Amino acid sequence: MSSASADVVVTGALGGVGQWTVDRLVADGRDVVGLDRRLPAEGGPEGASFFEVDLTDQGETLELVASADPDAVVHLAAIPDPTGHAESRVFTNNTESAYNVLDAAGHAGADVVWASSESAYGFPFADEVLKPEYVPVDEAHPLRPEDAYGVSKEAGEAVARSMARKHDVSIASIRPSWVQYPGEYLTEQNREAFDVDALAARSTDDPPDGGIGNFWSYVDVRDLTSMVTAAVDAEVDGHEAYLCHAAENYLGVDTAALFDALFDEAPPCDTDGDESAFTTAKAERDLGWTPEHTWREAADEDVDGPEFA
Repeated sequence: MSSASADVVVTGALGGVGQWTVDRLVADGRDVVGLDRRLPAEGGPEGASFFEVDLTDQGETLELVASADPDAVVHLAAIPDPTGHAESRVFTNNTESAYNVLDAAGHAGADVVWASSESAYGFPFADEVLKPEYVPVDEAHPLRPEDAYGVSKEAGEAVARSMARKHDVSIASIRPSWVQYPGEYLTEQNREAFDVDALAARSTDDPPDGGIGNFWSYVDVRDLTSMVTAAVDAEVDGHEAYLCHAAENYLGVDTAALFDALFDEAPPCDTDGDESAFTTAKAERDLGWTPEHTWREAADEDVDGPEFA
């Protein structure tokens, strides 16, 4: 088998976040091996090589990571939500691939940064609106998922903790919000349709819609990739989780007022203005990371993104 050594292995390298991550790492001067279910049509950027793999196959995964002999592994591959697939498939794919990739990284002595999700809290895909215990939500807030995707991310973090102990490597579980791409922000449609009076009038038993599920949070893909690179470079002790959100909600509406409208008895809400319902203070403290992009500029921004898929 042909192989390529790498500074970093990136799984899900041809996905939306994966392409931006590969581009960022290559631009930083790193040699990258990208793993995905297919190969890029255009060959990919200089400084990156690609291999086709089924990450639910432990042997394939172990072989390719071992041959790359990386310093770090960035695990982004997953079925990204519970819609459009059988929930059993979502859970099985995501947990098996996380186990295989993190175990292979551990055997290679590589530190890991992987994409968990804010869905691990249980808010985004809940059948009814779940009330957080407090706002802003931090990494210590209880995880209460019921959907297969959120459960797979909670299980993946359990795998991460075990692999950090087993292999004595550092593993950062990043919990990103709804990822947006410059010039193509899908948050626009939610904001245009939003009506705070309608929010207050709805029944709290109604299913989440219009951004309620993640409390109107988002993150620009460039901020997510900058957290990935910051975590790759950081000295993480064992396993740590980090929220990855924009600094504000995408409505431009006072966050505390939103929770007052959403719940008859709102949770304690220690936010200022339209600050995000999720805090990234831990990432700022540990990783030196803060979000730089906001929907106010990025929604209409003209940026050339990667196009090698």
